Amino acid sequence: MRKITALKLQRRNPQRVNVYLDGEFAFGLSRIVAAWLKVGQTLSDEKIADLQAQDAREMAYQRALNFLSYRDRSLDEIRQNLKKHAVPDDIIAETLQRLQTQGFADDARFARLWVENRNTFRPRGRRALAQELRRKGIARETIETVLAENTPDEMLAYQAGRKRARRYAALPWEEFRRKMSGFLARRGFSYAVIAPLLPRLWQELHPDGTPTENED
Repeated sequence: MRKITALKLQRRNPQRVNVYLDGEFAFGLSRIVAAWLKVGQTLSDEKIADLQAQDAREMAYQRALNFLSYRDRSLDEIRQNLKKHAVPDDIIAETLQRLQTQGFADDARFARLWVENRNTFRPRGRRALAQELRRKGIARETIETVLAENTPDEMLAYQAGRKRARRYAALPWEEFRRKMSGFLARRGFSYAVIAPLLPRLWQELHPDGTPTENED
């Protein structure tokens, strides 16, 4: 058994406490783990190991919360961030479960927010959105559910194309069609969506100049 002879807040990080046993520094703990300790208390080796294990879990949890404070994250993004900081796999799994239980992490919510953001600022097709979400580690079933709720590709392609079309307003039809097709394809829209949209975009820019085969 070892006796706690001092408990001191760390200068650089007041959220952590230095624990002194038998007159010597022994280890640091997060304040929430050290909250029930007091000077004069004795600790067994088993209790010390338990406190340090609790501290490792709390540190991982706080690190994950800090990572989430900047923006919403997928579970896989959180997992990779914790791995980067050498957090053991079992603690990562426990941390992710804790975050989900408390509502701080949810892949379906993340996917919906991701799609909503794309729709607002950079509309993309279903295929491109699915690829992006897969790279974020979102499960296929979740992706399919979220994209089934999404705005149809035809409308998203029109939104994206209408903004870009102004840049190509002075181009002849053939070049306009080529550039707009390439732009929309890179945004993940299919040929079946792109082809009927191009004359519409051209017509909006040139009300008196409907494209014809002769212009090809």
